[in-house]
Amino acid sequence: MTRLSFFPVDNGDMTLVTTSNEKTVLIDCNIRDVTGEDPPPDVVKQLKERLKKDDKGRYYVDVFMLSHPDQDHCRGFQANFYCGPAADYPEKSEKIFIKELWSSPLIFRRKLRHETLCPDAITFNTEARRRVKKYRNAGGAVSDGDRILVLGEDEDNKQRGIEAIVVKCDTRFSKIAGIAQSNFEGYLLAPVPKGSEDEEEMRSKNNSSIIVQFKIGEGVNADACRFLTGGDADVSIWDRLWEKHKNATDVLKYDILLAPHHCSWHTLSHDSISDLGDKAKVSEPAKSALSQIRDVGRIVASCKEILDDDDDPPSHRAKEEYEKIADKRFHETSDFCGEPFEFDIKSHGPVIRSKASASSFARKDAAAGLIGSGAIGHG
Repeated sequence: MTRLSFFPVDNGDMTLVTTSNEKTVLIDCNIRDVTGEDPPPDVVKQLKERLKKDDKGRYYVDVFMLSHPDQDHCRGFQANFYCGPAADYPEKSEKIFIKELWSSPLIFRRKLRHETLCPDAITFNTEARRRVKKYRNAGGAVSDGDRILVLGEDEDNKQRGIEAIVVKCDTRFSKIAGIAQSNFEGYLLAPVPKGSEDEEEMRSKNNSSIIVQFKIGEGVNADACRFLTGGDADVSIWDRLWEKHKNATDVLKYDILLAPHHCSWHTLSHDSISDLGDKAKVSEPAKSALSQIRDVGRIVASCKEILDDDDDPPSHRAKEEYEKIADKRFHETSDFCGEPFEFDIKSHGPVIRSKASASSFARKDAAAGLIGSGAIGHG
């Protein structure tokens, strides 16, 4: 079962990648309070329905990756995921065990220049530091529950002695919890190492995030699906990625794109709609970077319902731009009646798994003449 699951978390991100050999990579979480008269979907329950238990009876993910430490990407982390030495996991705990963390110290440092971390982000960062320290002290001899992969180079030789677990920008990586995979590969596009002070200031203000292109294999096809995810990276980041890769765009290509920053206009434009109205223009470099769609790929926005109003995110203007890129194959997680929006990855490409009766994608595809083309494929 190779699958990509987008959970209904309103304006936030929570995505589960399940590989063909049942490894699980969870990217972000936005777990809201499910008490009260009109509670949001119980995404913890939905997640556990898609996870396995280990030989100690613990629900687990092989990897938890945090794209960046905003609350809508880590809400509920402390309450629902176990942090601390693997050997100290409490009996009868319902918390999810994390075999390996994927984190970047740069995204924490850049955010702290302008904002205070929320409690869940502090918990995640503390756990990441604990795991790095454990790795150093153990000379690299760590096991599940104490593993960490550091995405992106840090500054001032802070990573001396842990080079084996650092993934440099513009390199590929294919291990999950220390085990090499033949059906899964990531290419790290961001964050890039520290540059000038002005550049650091720009990245801090503009939502520096981990950006990865994943290749997910199925059967004999190791490139069955490319999934591009970029947290809240805004227009300036995508501008730079296009300038960097416009002559070799393969690392930007995707079958499924998670629209950055919950379909925000500021991913696509430097202009303010509130200031310029219809005169606000799209940044062509950023749009080009986000337009590297393969065949009949699709774009998913993890957000609340997108209305033609002044909200941002999600932005109706941004939605219109993404619909042009994907030829109307654009989906909002809010359309799926509180259930995860899912793709099964087949050898010929991703196929929409979610029931048509539970969403609006069927009528949207019918209007666009796309019914019957749920499979993406690659010709």
